[in-house]
Amino acid sequence: MSEAPAVVERAGEKTAVAKGVKDRLRDIWLGIASYFNVKNDIEPQNDIEASIRSGVSFKGSQLLTLIFAIFIASLGLNTDSIPVIIGAMLISPLMGPIIGAGLGIGIQDFDLVKRSLKNIAAAVIGSLIASAIYFFISPQYENSSQLLARTSPSIYDVFVALFGGAAGILSIAAKNKGQVLPGVAIATSLMPPLCTAGYGLATWQMHFFFGALYLFLTNMIFIFFATWIGVKMMGFHKVTYSNVKRAKRMRTIAFSVVTVTIGISVYLTYVMISNNIFMAKAQEFVAEDMVFPNTQVLSHKEYVEKGKRYIDVTLIGEALPKDSLQLAMMNKLDSLGLGGVVLNIRQGFALSRQGVNYEENADKFYQLMQSELAKRQMVIDSLKQVVNAGNRYSVEGVRVSPEINVLFPNVRDIALADMVATSTTGQKASQNTTDTVRMIFVNAPSGLTAGERRKLIDYMQVRLGQNDMHLNVNPSNFPWPSATKE
Repeated sequence: MSEAPAVVERAGEKTAVAKGVKDRLRDIWLGIASYFNVKNDIEPQNDIEASIRSGVSFKGSQLLTLIFAIFIASLGLNTDSIPVIIGAMLISPLMGPIIGAGLGIGIQDFDLVKRSLKNIAAAVIGSLIASAIYFFISPQYENSSQLLARTSPSIYDVFVALFGGAAGILSIAAKNKGQVLPGVAIATSLMPPLCTAGYGLATWQMHFFFGALYLFLTNMIFIFFATWIGVKMMGFHKVTYSNVKRAKRMRTIAFSVVTVTIGISVYLTYVMISNNIFMAKAQEFVAEDMVFPNTQVLSHKEYVEKGKRYIDVTLIGEALPKDSLQLAMMNKLDSLGLGGVVLNIRQGFALSRQGVNYEENADKFYQLMQSELAKRQMVIDSLKQVVNAGNRYSVEGVRVSPEINVLFPNVRDIALADMVATSTTGQKASQNTTDTVRMIFVNAPSGLTAGERRKLIDYMQVRLGQNDMHLNVNPSNFPWPSATKE
């Protein structure tokens, strides 16, 4: 019976320890959460609403500022100037009505939603008209990289707009606003897509128009969605005269639009990644597999058209059998996971001036010929050096012969050679070692002493400016000139 109090005491100690650990963990969690608590940094709802409502309408200076920003953005896109585009995004007041629509949904102020959407529509139509007019009268029609970048929306644009919108509503609500909104305006990129859509209208390129317009709508929808969620999380009070059924219908429509936009963006992202993988594999295929001894790749192009993947390759040099080449290359494409790709191989260099790539291919051909000439010139120069080295030995051999006759009377003939010695014991040809050997052959019927041999080697090395020369005295069966005379 005496053990019962001890058991109870140990159980109490375990409970106390568990409670202490739990309290400690809670304190740690509350300490971490305090860093993310924004309640004390948020302005009153009335002040936040007043700030957002004031930026909803487009009248007077707001409208003129929008027009100026449109022309600046169009100039930046036309000239491919990133600083000019950034300047236009900073000036643009398009964020105002989008955030206003998100606030209206969040507090169920449908008059604010209606007014915001009306102003967004007016801003979009005005932007399209102004940018279309600019690009219609602009003398430059080239598709710059900045224009092309505004026609390929993806899931990444969804995340940029979502986080940008969250940063935007939080900066408006915070007491310490800082410089967040200009960064949000740049990151979410609202103006350039509208100007690119205007370019598509002016040049009647509908892929520019629809791609850029969808990118703008994606950014707008998720800025609006982030604002809506932010208003809900900050606990904004709803308007007192809200209609419950109407609010539910609006929420259903909003969620449906967001879901459809995400679905389309995910699909476009999948297509984009698939195309990028195809481009990388196709370029690797051309670089590594289309290598031939006497034929080179002049140009190649990888592209996707109407869902079909193509590789166009132009070869120059010795003509290859067309059917067997096509079959071999198609088998390699299958092994690389590029089955179903249409491979177009053109051989020779027959360019038509009516072809769109005439100048480009002609320039590549010129560069290829210049490179080939440079390579051949290097070979010629190398061979010249070899020939000159051989001639030098021949000339020096004739020059030193009288001196050898005086210094070494026993020597009747001398021959000089720069030879390449190769090992034959390697298992593979690539393992065989080679070395260059500089030889002195002499005909001395009476022989040479060890001292004379050393002296002759030293003399020839100094005379010819060479090191590590080797002497061979009286080689057998050597065709010496003196022996021929006899």
